[in-house]
Amino acid sequence: MSNLTATGKGAATRDAIIDQAYSIAVGGGLESLSIGPLAQAVGMSKSGVFAHFGSREDLQLAVLDAAGQRFLEYVLLPALKSKRGLPRLRTIIAAWFDWARHTSGGCVLLSAVSEYDDRPGPLRDRVLQHETRWRNDIARAVQMAVDAGELETDTDAHQLAFEIYGLALVVHHDAGLFGFEPSVERGQRAFERLIRSYSSPTA
Repeated sequence: MSNLTATGKGAATRDAIIDQAYSIAVGGGLESLSIGPLAQAVGMSKSGVFAHFGSREDLQLAVLDAAGQRFLEYVLLPALKSKRGLPRLRTIIAAWFDWARHTSGGCVLLSAVSEYDDRPGPLRDRVLQHETRWRNDIARAVQMAVDAGELETDTDAHQLAFEIYGLALVVHHDAGLFGFEPSVERGQRAFERLIRSYSSPTA
């Protein structure tokens, strides 16, 4: 077997382990991950899993990164095809709200915030990194709407991003309790009212 083939097989095995671990974390959070049960779920030995992840924490970090990548691929990347400004921002928000349906079993990213917000260490640092990047992505989309003359010139992009984030949290919180459709409808109405409060009179 060539080194290239071996490397490809190893990467595929690693991805399969992460996929299974992600499925477990969706329901129980990253703290629910354990090498033993995971190895059994993927039909491997513990040493086989450890060959790809040197520790439980390494596995948790990999799953957290995979969750972040899936989120961006679902919410942000498709929106980049939309026109800059409010059209793109609205597309991002619609996909973000829909993420609650896509991850009906639970959002690894949101649960990770609750798990590690008060626990210093590599996992908290990585959660903060993902959260900061996403806040900056939202603020960037807001700023494009400001630059397009659709929002007031004195709009604080990071403040508006903070307020939008709050709406998304409510939608994700309510979706499982009160139903996805009514939660998204209320979220969209709240978002449009928020945008109107920042809108330029000439927009």
